[in-house]
Amino acid sequence: MIFTTESFPKPGAMDVAVSHSLLREVAEGSLGGVFRLHVPSAVVAFGRADRVTPGYREAVRAADAHGFAAVERLAGGRAAVFHQSTLAFSWVLPEPEPKSGIDERFELTAELMARAFQSLGIDARIGKLPGEYCPGAWSVNVGGRVKVMGVGQRLVRGAVHVGGVVVVDDSRRIKDVLIPVYRALGLDWDPRTAGALTDRSPGLDNEIVAAAIVESFASRFDLEEGAIPPRVIERARTLVAGHLPEVA
Repeated sequence: MIFTTESFPKPGAMDVAVSHSLLREVAEGSLGGVFRLHVPSAVVAFGRADRVTPGYREAVRAADAHGFAAVERLAGGRAAVFHQSTLAFSWVLPEPEPKSGIDERFELTAELMARAFQSLGIDARIGKLPGEYCPGAWSVNVGGRVKVMGVGQRLVRGAVHVGGVVVVDDSRRIKDVLIPVYRALGLDWDPRTAGALTDRSPGLDNEIVAAAIVESFASRFDLEEGAIPPRVIERARTLVAGHLPEVA
């Protein structure tokens, strides 16, 4: 499986467009599996349910007012935040029957992430916290108190994309933008559940956490460092517009 840390921060929707392009390439058989772990730009990634909510336009404006680009994510779920003190992960796999292993992929991803955090001395647990943002049964939290990882899936014929975010530091920035965004969307949540790994383990940074994640995934998969082919990047450029919010 190709492993890469390549990031495409500009324009704001380019990173999700690259993930979309990788998904198509893998589905078509042009690529095998790819695991990308990178530092993203500041974006609020909105899900399909957000886009049909009456307050969506206001939520997009709130994100922009806080310095976050609004993008439309590949998977479902509700609005999630990425910034430069988080790690975005994108795991694309060929799968002839993608619907058959949804729970297994969620479980494996959560287990590998929790194991990575535990290797750093963190009390990482799998499960949804009451009141967490973008809630999911396979979220990873610290000590049953703050969510630090969220994950979603996108299924297409012949491939799956498992992606999400790990919050390493600066949880305050997530709260600051999500409070007005979720208010606009009419979503109830408890800002106290939004946290970062450094909230409980000071001294961590993106590099340390990324190394732990790679080691955890390498325990299950044969990762071979490589680069995303140029054709994938060019294809992604044609997909960027489809991941921008359609608001006036």
